[in-house]
Amino acid sequence: MEALGHAGSAVGICTGEGIVLAAEKKVTSKLLEPLKTSEKMYKIDSHISAAVAGITADANVLVNYARTASQRYYFTYQEPMPVEQLVQVICDMKQGYTQFGGQRPFGVSALYAGWDKKFGFQLLQSDPSGNYNGWKASAIGQNSSAAQGLLKQEYDDGMTLAKGKALALKCMTKTMNNTSLTPERLEFAIFFREGDEVVYRSLRDDEVKALISEHEETAQAEGMDE
Repeated sequence: MEALGHAGSAVGICTGEGIVLAAEKKVTSKLLEPLKTSEKMYKIDSHISAAVAGITADANVLVNYARTASQRYYFTYQEPMPVEQLVQVICDMKQGYTQFGGQRPFGVSALYAGWDKKFGFQLLQSDPSGNYNGWKASAIGQNSSAAQGLLKQEYDDGMTLAKGKALALKCMTKTMNNTSLTPERLEFAIFFREGDEVVYRSLRDDEVKALISEHEETAQAEGMDE
């Protein structure tokens, strides 16, 4: 849990049109290849992805385990694995590591965004102990309580994907220690359906920059109104 307190924050928002994931990047460099290096976002299968907070090495182990479990299910039943069932498999493994001496728990919490034909879009959150819950919107990592408070105030069941992105960015301003927002320190991904296909897409730097500019204009206008 100590690792989570110092980890970069991540936010997930489930809207009527899809799911928005946002995370703070701790490792930044102009030498990193954009869209080929993801610190916090993982695509597990075509219908499920995750944003993590905590120890990255632990997250890599869990994600690889989840990818294997998902492919094994597809090989057996010839259909995508239900989202909650996959999260439960991961959490069973995490919980097992809390029961024996000589093993430490996985120091990572995760937000899982997925879609299946029974429940549609789903956002689930798990913690290092192996507990998980379904959420409409949630935040993990550093200063996540401030983001949770904002989500309680401003989340709306009928919001669009665009409004979800704006709210996610607003939450990141509450959790990040930096005074100025830059695309280099933020990672955004959207999860939506296009026809019969489930699409997972990471936002480019120019799209994040446009989102930041829109947020700053809105904040400035609200400040002038006051």
